[in-house]
Amino acid sequence: MEAEFREIDDNGSWSCVYQEIRHQSCDLPCKLAKLPENKNRNRYRDVSPFDHSRICLQLGANDYINASLITIEEAQRNYILTQGPLPNTCGHFWEMVWEQRSRGVVMLNRVIEKGSIKCAQYWPFREDKDAIFEDTNFKLTLVSEDVKSYYTVRELELENLSTQETREILQFHYTTWPDFGVPESPASFLNFLFKVRESGCLNSDEGPLVVHCSAGIGRSGTFCLVDTCLLLMSNRKDPSSVRIRDVLLEMRRYRMGLIQTADQLRFSYLAVNEAAKYIKGDTSLQESWKELSNEEDDPPEFTPPPPPPPPRDPQNGKIEPSFFPENDEIVRHMESRTLGSSQQTDLRKRNIAGPPPPPDQTEQLDDHKVIQDLTSDAAATSQQQHEAENQEKPEAAEQPKEEPPAPGAWPPLLANVCLCTALALSAYVCYRAYFH
Repeated sequence: MEAEFREIDDNGSWSCVYQEIRHQSCDLPCKLAKLPENKNRNRYRDVSPFDHSRICLQLGANDYINASLITIEEAQRNYILTQGPLPNTCGHFWEMVWEQRSRGVVMLNRVIEKGSIKCAQYWPFREDKDAIFEDTNFKLTLVSEDVKSYYTVRELELENLSTQETREILQFHYTTWPDFGVPESPASFLNFLFKVRESGCLNSDEGPLVVHCSAGIGRSGTFCLVDTCLLLMSNRKDPSSVRIRDVLLEMRRYRMGLIQTADQLRFSYLAVNEAAKYIKGDTSLQESWKELSNEEDDPPEFTPPPPPPPPRDPQNGKIEPSFFPENDEIVRHMESRTLGSSQQTDLRKRNIAGPPPPPDQTEQLDDHKVIQDLTSDAAATSQQQHEAENQEKPEAAEQPKEEPPAPGAWPPLLANVCLCTALALSAYVCYRAYFH
């Protein structure tokens, strides 16, 4: 298997291998998904469950849900691959979990990715604690939540309100796997996969594990393919006899389009080759996967944002308040002494456009020095302006009063009217003299 990976990788032929798998995949009927009453229960028009492997609901009048049962007989492993629930199918989703007696749900997408809704919020928010699905008569309660750097484990309690029976459900939510992409590393993915395995949700005495992403074929197919290959390698005497391509083609008989890109196929090979070392006896790898995954770090949504940069000079006429109140006192004092002075305008501009608020003590000391300089400049300017005021007082006292017009002077409006009349009469006289 490792030699096959190296050969494909060296030739750069992953796209060719992926296209071969697509062409060899069988195309089976999915007529029930195309019925008019079921169209609004499909998230995507081109992703439908095959008729022979679809999950049939039993409790209500509606028996359709976009979900497929994947059965790997040799590995004795069953999965339910389904789309991310829609707002009108969340109740059907939990009805399916109840009827199939599933104990675990693996979610490989986020509710919103790249600004698009990829899945409905089908479990209760942390603040709400519980949610009731009236169309199927189920109640879901959030018991606990363990948040890691790239995944979250939620303990849920599912109650059938018709029978008052309750069951514990574990949800494993991978929060950093991009749509049409691959996880950050095989180590983080394998650490997550083994967490699901250790929970017992994949045991044969439990119902099928429910796995979904947005469409339920790309990321979901990658997860199930790697787990199945590792289980087959553990059960066979010759682990190298497991061919990933054949396993994927077998799984595609139960749900269309499993693994959506050549990159996801390549990542599946990488993860299986890495985990094969663990199966062959290197048990220390599991601990190294945990360390490499950095699961104890803060998740992206809870990482504190970096400190904001210090505010800059006012832009576009927006003046921010000064950090030091004494700056404003200087401005107000100078305004009261010399309103309308050009020197005062310069001083006010200097105060407002001063240094930004200091982030540490050193910058605070520098700002205090600047303010002291401004204060001394303001005092000197004030003294010079005070002397200038004493010399200009007589002129300033006469400015508010306007002198009345001299007697006998014509008002401007009357003068304009007389001038226009004179011009009109002159033009008329010239016209009469010339033509008559």
